[in-house]
Amino acid sequence: MFNKRNLLACLLAGILMLSVTACGGNPAVSQAPAANDAPAASTPAEGAPADASPADAPPAAEKVGKTVLKCSFNQSIDNPEAQTMVDLSDKLFDATEGRYSIEVYANELLGNQKDSLELVENGAIEMAIVANSLVENVNADFSVIGCPYMFDSIDHQKKLFQSGKLDELYATTEEVGFTVLSAYSLGPRCIYTKEGPITTPEELTGKKIRVMQSDTMVQMVNYMGGVGTPMSQGDVYSAIQAGTLDGAENNVITYTDLKQYEVAPFYSETNHLMIPDLLIINTDILKGMSAEDQKALKDLSTESVNVMFTLAANLREEYRNTCKELGVTFTEVDITPFQNNMQPLIDSVANRSDMSKAIYQEILNLR
Repeated sequence: MFNKRNLLACLLAGILMLSVTACGGNPAVSQAPAANDAPAASTPAEGAPADASPADAPPAAEKVGKTVLKCSFNQSIDNPEAQTMVDLSDKLFDATEGRYSIEVYANELLGNQKDSLELVENGAIEMAIVANSLVENVNADFSVIGCPYMFDSIDHQKKLFQSGKLDELYATTEEVGFTVLSAYSLGPRCIYTKEGPITTPEELTGKKIRVMQSDTMVQMVNYMGGVGTPMSQGDVYSAIQAGTLDGAENNVITYTDLKQYEVAPFYSETNHLMIPDLLIINTDILKGMSAEDQKALKDLSTESVNVMFTLAANLREEYRNTCKELGVTFTEVDITPFQNNMQPLIDSVANRSDMSKAIYQEILNLR
C-alpha cells in the first residue's frame, strides 16, 4: 500500500514526465508553462499575474548542475523572487563546481503553495518558495516576522532577514521535513479603494476591504478601522467592480500585475504589512550535501536577500510610474493612528513565546 509520500512522489513524477514530453527536453532546463496549465486542483495564486505566459518569461538559468534542485513557485518566472532563484542557481553552480543548480518551476506547475510545502516536506521535490503564513501553521513563532507594522521600512525588514538572527527560528521546521534558507518580500502592502483615498482610520469605517483568507488578516483590517473581508484573489477585481468590496490591500507589484488599478484607482500608502515569502528546502536533501556545499547554499541564500530586494525595488518604482500614467492617485498617509490601533495585535504576537519575544527584541534593536 502506498503511503502519502509515495503517492505524492508518483504524482510529481507524472507531472514532470508530462513536462519533459511537452517541452521536448530535460526538465532541469525547460521553461515552466503558464499558470492556466497548472494542475486542475490548484487554486489561483496569491498575486499571480492573470496573463502570465512562457513567451513573456525570461530564460531560465543557463548552468545545469549534476544535481538539479527543483524549486516550486506560484507566480510567473519574471517575478523578482523567481529571478532571484535563477541568479542563485548560477551562483550555486559556480560555488559547488557544477555539483548543484536550481530549476524554478513557476506558475504553480508543481502545485499551489500549500501543495508545494507538503511536497518539500515529503521529499517529492527539493525546494519551494511559500508564504510565511503557511509556515506559521508549523510554528506560530513565524507570525512575529509577518505581523502588521512590525517593520519601520523595507530596509529595516531586509536588515533582519540578513542578520542571521532568524537562524534558530528557521531551524525549528527541520523536524517536520524542511528547513528555511531565507526570507524575501515584495514590499509594503497598502489599502486601495474604488472611491477616494484613505488617510485615517475613520475614513476606513464601514468599508469592506479584501484580505487573504486568514483570521489574522481579518483582524488587521478591523483594527485599522475597516471591515476585513476574506476572499480568493481571483474574485477581487469583479467584486470591487460590482461594489461588493470597497477595495483591497496588496503591494504595488501585485496591484499592477492584476490590473486592479482599473477598478480601485486610489492607492493609499498605509504600508501596513510586508509579508515574508520563505525559501525552503527538504531537510534530508540539505543534510545529504557535503558540509562545504551546504555552507555555499546557506551563504548564497542569505546573499540572495539583497538581490531580491533590489529587483523588487526597481519593479515597484517602474510599476508606480506606470500606474501614475494610467491615472492612479497615490496618497501619502500618516500611519501613526493605524499603528496605534494595531498595537494590541502586535503585543499579542510579539509575546506569544520566548522565541517570539527574542525576535521582537531584535526587530526593535535594528530600528
